[in-house]
Order: sequence, then structure tokens, then C-alpha cells
Amino acid sequence: MVDLKGQYQGIKDQINTKFTEVLESSAFINGPEVHAFQAELESYLGVKHVIPCANGTDALQIAMMGLGLRPGDEVITADFTFAATVEVIALLGFTPVLVDVEPDTFNIDPKAVEAAITPKTKAIVPVHLFGQCANMDAIMEVASKHKVAVVEDNAQGIGATYTFSDGSTKKTGAIGTVGATSFFPSKNLGCYGDGGAIFTNDDDLAHTIRGMVNHGMYKRYHHDVVGVNSRLDSLQAVVLRAKLPNLDAYNQKRSAAADAYDQAFANTKHIVTPYRYGNADSHVFHQYTLLIKNGKRDALVTHLQENNIPCGVYYPIPLHSQKAYASDRFVESDFEVTNRLVQEVISLPMHTELEEEQIAFIAKTVIDFIENNG
Repeated sequence: MVDLKGQYQGIKDQINTKFTEVLESSAFINGPEVHAFQAELESYLGVKHVIPCANGTDALQIAMMGLGLRPGDEVITADFTFAATVEVIALLGFTPVLVDVEPDTFNIDPKAVEAAITPKTKAIVPVHLFGQCANMDAIMEVASKHKVAVVEDNAQGIGATYTFSDGSTKKTGAIGTVGATSFFPSKNLGCYGDGGAIFTNDDDLAHTIRGMVNHGMYKRYHHDVVGVNSRLDSLQAVVLRAKLPNLDAYNQKRSAAADAYDQAFANTKHIVTPYRYGNADSHVFHQYTLLIKNGKRDALVTHLQENNIPCGVYYPIPLHSQKAYASDRFVESDFEVTNRLVQEVISLPMHTELEEEQIAFIAKTVIDFIENNG
């Protein structure tokens, strides 16, 4: 699904040299490489504050901690996404409110968000799923109307550009009250271990979060807020600094691969290719995800595996059906789209090193199966 080794070859010398410098300096935590990466990512995103941390789940958790929410406060997020998004809501004692997603983008449905707002609602968490921008015009309008915070889960969408209805643009993660991302190795901007970051333009919130990632300390052994231990290490910062200048080029390669897939599948019945919301930069294709409409998705998974083609089903079980998050508050009829998507989605290999021959082979294998099992 991801060719990290091939991508490494293009930045190998830079990374190896910088790794050696870090090892010789022994500045492993909060060293110069971390501070340099922070400043470079702030510039790239056009955001005032980037706070690096240990991983993407921590980034989401700390972002919500910084908002000062209280146990029992309701946080609205999408039912169709990875569990980390709802996990941190539950861990902090907030009440997860899951809503359905749009059938084309797979992102949180703003109408469902509006319908779920109550006096207890304190935050909305849109996920830029699979690299596709959520409808941030509508989300920000709902948030402004009801005076609630917006926490962008940008773990799959870093580098995407959202174009607002007035023609202005912003990078995802820099639109809401606060954003969070993951630098897990398979991400569009990934390190060689775990890593994450939090983004905000709010000076006071940034100050609070900077303390929270370091045991609540702004001065050593003075704990002003309740915090955690969540810091990006210098070796991971080296990798991220090497990759960041290439991020737009990486995403363009992903987009080109997606275009090639789209063209191959254009005339195949029962296959729906990914929707693009807005301009060409709105989708950075963390995943290339098809809908298989003939009821043969699971059989296709088996067929691809038998032909040594990696694939993934993201995600096979809705969050409202997961044992950890099941609740009498959830009504099946409210999740019509999600319940259909979990039966139809399949993600094909998507990364910066995909070659035309590989895409052609993968696509032909899919098409042959669909046409013979329609």
C-alpha cells in the first residue's frame, strides 16, 4: 500500500547526514531540528502556531484539552472514520456525538451536524478523510452560529488546500479553532516512527497547549496546567524537515496516480471513483478509495490478495457499532450513508512511487473481476 523505502532513496543523503549530526549533538528532545521544523511548518501552513507532539492521537487529545471542555460536554464528529477521533473524546470524559457523512466525499455531513447541536455541544471535529477536504464553509458557519469550537482532524489531509465560497484559500488544519495531524510513517507527510502536531492561530490557546505537551510546565518544575508527556523527538524532526519541501510534489504524484486510476475505471460499471470537492488541490489522496456497487467488495478483496495486490477496507465497522462506543443514543436510521459505505469501500495502493505499469496492472485486475462478476 505504501513504498516508504522508495521514497527514502530520494532524501537518503540528507537524512543520514542530519541523523549523524543529531546523534553527535545528543539533542534528542526539543532540539534545534524540532524548533526548525516547527517554524517551517508554520510557514507552509500559513498558521501562527505549530506545537509538535508525540503522535496524532495525542495531538487530537491535547487540542481538546486546550479548549477547556468539561466532562459531559458534547463533541460532534463523523461516524465513518478511524477510532482515534472518537477515542480521545471518550478518554477525556466528553460525550461523543456521532453523525452521518456525505455520500460523495465521505466527510462529515454539515446538515447532520446542525441537527445534532444541543446546548451541551462544545465542539465539532471534522475529519479530512482520505485526504479530501471536508466542507469547511458549512462547518464553520454552523460553528459560528452556535458558538462552538472546530477541531480539524487533519491526520489524512495535510497539504490539502480548501477554497472557500468567496474564492479565498487556506490549508486544511489552519481553518478551525485548532487543528491536529499525525506524522505516522504512511501519512502524506510521515516520519520514521511516531509524531504529530497541533496548529492554531489563537495565541492564548497555543500558550496553553505548549505547556500541556510538556507536563504542564512553562518553567521547569512549575506545573501551571494539567499536562501530558508528548514531544516530537529530534530524529523524527530531521525526517519531516527533509520531506516538507517535497510535500506538494509528493501530493501531486498522488494526484497523478489517482487520475490514472480514474481514467482506467471510467467506463467500468459498478465502480465509483473518488469525488473531488472544489479545486484540484482539495484532495491529496492519502487513500484512493473506490465504491464497489455490485455487492462483491469482499470477494474483490480476496481476489486482489490472491493476486498479491495490497488493498484495504477503511473502515469495515462504523464507530457507532463498535463495542467501546456503542450507545442507546445512536439510532441506525441516522447512519444510512455510513452503513452503506462500510459494505462498499475499498482502497487501492496509493503512494508517491507508484509506476504506470503498476497502476495499469492493479486496475486491470480490478476491472477483470468486476466485469466477470457483475
